[in-house]
Amino acid sequence: MKHCVFDAETDRTESDKGNRQKGVPEIKYIIGGEVGSRLYEMRYADRYDPEYPPYLKQYERMPAGLYVIGRFPDPSRPCVAIVGARNCSGYGKSEAERFGKTLAENGVQIISGLAYGIDVSSQIGALRGGGTAFAVLGSGADVCYPKENRSVYDEIIRNGGGIISEYEPGTKAAPWHFPLRNRIISALADIVLVIEARKKSGSLITVEYALEQGKSVFAIPGRNVDALSFGCNALISQGAGIAVSPEVILEELALCRMNESYSDEENSRDRADLPIDHGGRTAGGEKHTEPDQEKDISSERSGSEEGNTRGRHLLNSEALRRVGKLKQKEKKRLGKPWSEDPAVVKVYECIDENGKSLDMLMEETGLQAGVLTGALISLSLEKYVYVPAEGYYAYME
Repeated sequence: MKHCVFDAETDRTESDKGNRQKGVPEIKYIIGGEVGSRLYEMRYADRYDPEYPPYLKQYERMPAGLYVIGRFPDPSRPCVAIVGARNCSGYGKSEAERFGKTLAENGVQIISGLAYGIDVSSQIGALRGGGTAFAVLGSGADVCYPKENRSVYDEIIRNGGGIISEYEPGTKAAPWHFPLRNRIISALADIVLVIEARKKSGSLITVEYALEQGKSVFAIPGRNVDALSFGCNALISQGAGIAVSPEVILEELALCRMNESYSDEENSRDRADLPIDHGGRTAGGEKHTEPDQEKDISSERSGSEEGNTRGRHLLNSEALRRVGKLKQKEKKRLGKPWSEDPAVVKVYECIDENGKSLDMLMEETGLQAGVLTGALISLSLEKYVYVPAEGYYAYME
């Protein structure tokens, strides 16, 4: 674990020697805010660090390491991600605070992105409920974005929560960072709750990641004539749970945790009932693997191909197909990415080493903006393309 303590008022690090460790990026500078003389400790945990969130090890395309100020969510306690519109209504803000507060009062950890609107309102609610909140940023953990939410940022740390980021200290927020950070938000949560989302809301990206990870998805219904309700109502029509009250989420959390414990117990019992021969195989011929060993092997393989299936409220098969998930199985790098989604291949073939803008890619591929963005996110996660300049994508050699 890499430690770096910084004074958020003077922007001064207390350790400027020995910054380099094997597998740990160099911390060149820390940018703080105006929070008096309070000292905050930033730490870096890679996948092999015991503090690295265990949930993340189950899934594909997770960061090699994370920076944190404060702490990571406690895996032994339930955690709910609350996401939604930045330009939310007064009703949406009120519901986000109500759900965040009630869930926190019942011991649930709340995680979101600290963005305007629903995100920060849910975290305010959690803090008012005496609970812990966590924020995954699209900037460095030491860079509060948006800066107007600085007071909430500080309160999250003071109240035992954490500020988390995969980006190096000092990294400024960028548009393409936010879709990527959503995969971390959903992975850390047991349930994803959507409160107000337009038809093409960025919150739906978090839902897509949640589906890949097998998480339960809930949404608060709204009026059919309200644009801010289109996304939520669509999710409900596809099978998402209806969050009419915080109690619904609490009941689902109890079932999730119960099913998880039951599954672990059944797996252990099944292994115990099968005799083991000297070759490490069961009488049925199957290779025997200890639970801990099996988990480690799964982590090395970048997670289960089918994802975690703790949740009940998963969207229907048609919605799952639209996610365009890239599986690692039998993936071949033969000049172009292996994918079941033709849009991903089409976009990749259109990109060159010099970089092309979104407008250029839309014109050349003929794809709609939403499909194009999804393909670019997939290619970025798989490290087939990178962003040489804001709004441009180039082939990664």
